[in-house]
Amino acid sequence: MATVALKSAGGKWIMVSAILASAMAFIDATALNVVLPSLQKSIDATGTDLFWLLNAYLLMLASLILIGGSLGDKLGRKKIFMVGIFIFIAGSAACGFAPNVFLLIIFRILQGIGGALMIPGSLSLISSSINENERGKAIGTWSAVTTVVTMGGPILGGALADAGLWRYIFFINVPIGLVALLILFLKVKESRDENAGKAIDISGAIAIALSLALITFGFLRIPAVGFHSWQVYITLPPGLVLLIVFLYIEKKSKHPMMPLHLFTNATFGGVNLLTFFLYAGLGAGMLFLSLNLVQAQGYSQLQSGLTFLPFTILMITIARYAGSFADKHGPRLLLIVGPATAGAGLLVLSFVKQTNGPADYWTTFFPGILVFGLGMSFTVAPLTAAVMGSVSDHLSGTASGVNNALTRISNVFANAIFGAMAVLFFTGALQEHIKNIPFNAKEKQTVMAQAVNLGNAKVPDNIPAADKAIIVRFYRKSFILAYANIMRICAGLGFLGALMSFVFVKNSAVNKER
Repeated sequence: MATVALKSAGGKWIMVSAILASAMAFIDATALNVVLPSLQKSIDATGTDLFWLLNAYLLMLASLILIGGSLGDKLGRKKIFMVGIFIFIAGSAACGFAPNVFLLIIFRILQGIGGALMIPGSLSLISSSINENERGKAIGTWSAVTTVVTMGGPILGGALADAGLWRYIFFINVPIGLVALLILFLKVKESRDENAGKAIDISGAIAIALSLALITFGFLRIPAVGFHSWQVYITLPPGLVLLIVFLYIEKKSKHPMMPLHLFTNATFGGVNLLTFFLYAGLGAGMLFLSLNLVQAQGYSQLQSGLTFLPFTILMITIARYAGSFADKHGPRLLLIVGPATAGAGLLVLSFVKQTNGPADYWTTFFPGILVFGLGMSFTVAPLTAAVMGSVSDHLSGTASGVNNALTRISNVFANAIFGAMAVLFFTGALQEHIKNIPFNAKEKQTVMAQAVNLGNAKVPDNIPAADKAIIVRFYRKSFILAYANIMRICAGLGFLGALMSFVFVKNSAVNKER
């Protein structure tokens, strides 16, 4: 299909529709992190329930997003994009009305199905429709605007949660999605890969979906039942086996959802490894930072959201220029410096202990958020441009799907594994704190049972009134220790991502995978 200039009417409509739909999905994720404490109280959700609320969506997204990218290439990128938006806004409306945590998890699955069809469509439309010499700038603009809106999610989420309106985090998607659908229907031309076959990799989708579900369930059960429970034995090993089966299916399939030959291109493989490690650290770091601010540091949910404002400002001012820099000089330098800087920011955040609340923000959390935001501002646009630039145009939807899938898969693993690790860290610290308190065995047991709720742990009723303040203090100390350990692991993932870029990413695009 003929490409269009970024500043032409067609180019602008493509950008607006892609940004609206992408922002709708991304804002949902970041805003949800901030409203989790309010949601947890409102519908009596446990700590494990919270991780399932996040993972139910991410599981469907991760397992189907590759098919979403392939469907767009084969059946029409605009068509599949629109179907995904419609399903996503239907799922969002259902989430807003969900009366309990079980139904909310079910409707989050529906959102995930819509997102899997919708998210790859935005980037593949841009990559296949915008002139090649402006593609980096277009992707940089898309990255900057969607990230700004995404980082505005915590502010919006905090304001709504403090007002008791957390359900509107879901309802707000409906008008945004309808506007995007209208623009696509009236102003955007269809785009597809005319050489693509019609076969869909159903067996691959089933294998990866079951694998991720089993692995996630296994890790989420570890804090409650221990490593040696039958529930862990019948989920984690089969989940890992199915992951190997998925790779075998993709290697043998004539129409794979994840063409493994793409990874023979060192740059494509390197940026996807970078994506996996960096976004695992990013997702877990932002989640635990949000929980820490509200549940341990005494921030309101709006104040928690506002702490990310420096991140947003940096994305506005830097991300677009980073995309242009990558166009001119190649992405390698920024993809080394950016993740390393983001990792340094997460490391700085890990050293923040108990504070006096928002009054101490500028000398406690602000420096780390500033460094973290600077690193991500350097990274987002060049990373996306490197992914899309390392493959031929006719594979743009598949490449976008692979990269987005690895982002979501990394978030699934991060939420499941770090969620389990946080409970274990919390439990270990709490045991140390209470071992010298003259409680009987039953009292200690009830205190420890609250560890699964992490920062929302409540002092049991059977604890004497005189000791309740001590237990509250121990809960906070234990949570902050768990938070510190998780943030340091997240920082390590950022540094590992930078290493992947140093080893694998090249500036030359002459080895594009055909």
